[in-house]
Amino acid sequence: MGLRDDLERFREVGEERREDLKEFISYGDLGASGAKDIKIPIKVVDLPEFRYDRLDMGGVGQGRGGTPDVGQPLGQPQPAPGEGDDGEPGEEGAEHEYYEMDPEQFAEALDEELGLQLEPKGKEVIEEVEGDFTDITRTGPHSTLDFERLFKEGLKRKLAMDFDEDFVREAMKVEDTTADDVYRWCREKNILVSLAWIDDEWSRIPDDERDKWESFEAMEENVERTTVVQRIRRDGLREIPFRREDERYRHPEIIEKKRSNVVVVNIRDVSGSMRETKRELVERTFTPLDWYLTGKYDHAEFVYIAHDAEAWEVERDEFFGIRSGGGTRISSAYELAKEVLEERYPWREWNRYVFAAGDSENSSNDTKERVIPLMQEIDANLHAYVETQPGGTAINATHAEEVERTLSGEGNVVVAYVSQPDDVIDAIYRILSTEATAE
Repeated sequence: MGLRDDLERFREVGEERREDLKEFISYGDLGASGAKDIKIPIKVVDLPEFRYDRLDMGGVGQGRGGTPDVGQPLGQPQPAPGEGDDGEPGEEGAEHEYYEMDPEQFAEALDEELGLQLEPKGKEVIEEVEGDFTDITRTGPHSTLDFERLFKEGLKRKLAMDFDEDFVREAMKVEDTTADDVYRWCREKNILVSLAWIDDEWSRIPDDERDKWESFEAMEENVERTTVVQRIRRDGLREIPFRREDERYRHPEIIEKKRSNVVVVNIRDVSGSMRETKRELVERTFTPLDWYLTGKYDHAEFVYIAHDAEAWEVERDEFFGIRSGGGTRISSAYELAKEVLEERYPWREWNRYVFAAGDSENSSNDTKERVIPLMQEIDANLHAYVETQPGGTAINATHAEEVERTLSGEGNVVVAYVSQPDDVIDAIYRILSTEATAE
């Protein structure tokens, strides 16, 4: 085989795995998997085998008795006398092959199959970590002093305050002037020199040079004034006027890492009308959704609520194996869901999903008067209702239609219909694609 053949076979295997995934969700035995381990059966295929060449009658392997006959497959045990297709069925078990996935792998596979890319939101802050040293404060350890900033501030002050000392000394040689006269003249010329410096230098001017210039104007015409840049080039930068108020200390930026928490409230109708086929469709839809969200979020918790005319919280194993009985009041489940979410899973910290499923049969006016207002009150990333009515909608199964008609414009409400296993994948896609759009 060449590389092209290998790539083609790889694509075929990938397609086979995706087909196995779809078939498993729709028809497979979900009971072999747990909440966090997913086992998808692999289809058994016939492997290539070597056979003896019928045209080559010689060589090793030809013979009678315990040796193979021509054309007999190698490596396959032959039935002993009395054994064969007509024998009694065996009682011993056999090993079966599975793809073993964790929920994250399952989510990736389902994303690829359905063309989805749901990005979970981070809500709860679980830790603060240090980032780059980008924050600046006025205090800190000496090792974090931002010397570059300090130097720049000092240099700016140097450039702003520096003056040509020789030029000012020449001004002190103008006849009939005092130190105060020189100071006022410097201010008029925007020369930033202090009176104290002038007083100090005044005493150093030789007496025979006091009347060197007739006026300040005459001095300016004959003495060249140098700029700061010229003086730095000539004399170098001997000192920088650093000040304590210029000191800044670098601190690392504090980055909040948020964990994307999710809580999924699964609600199922267990009233007397929920017969075995309806229950199976509920479980076949809810289970992959649980796996998917477990794989997408850092931390996932699940709340399982069963209801008939009343609602109660149950464990996962009981939820997926509960039997039916009693009347129906769907609002009882949403009342309990609202209570649980408000007490244990605040909206500011948790991504919240509320998934409900049943046959759409409900007590009179309960959907309009109680369920729909409750769905509007409960903050959630997504509300989903899955109607499970094998063979189509019954006459009195109106709950899903009422919810869809009233809340379809909300953006975070979706209704899906599952009447047979083939509808499960489409229902999951409809639910998850609505969530991706709502993001």
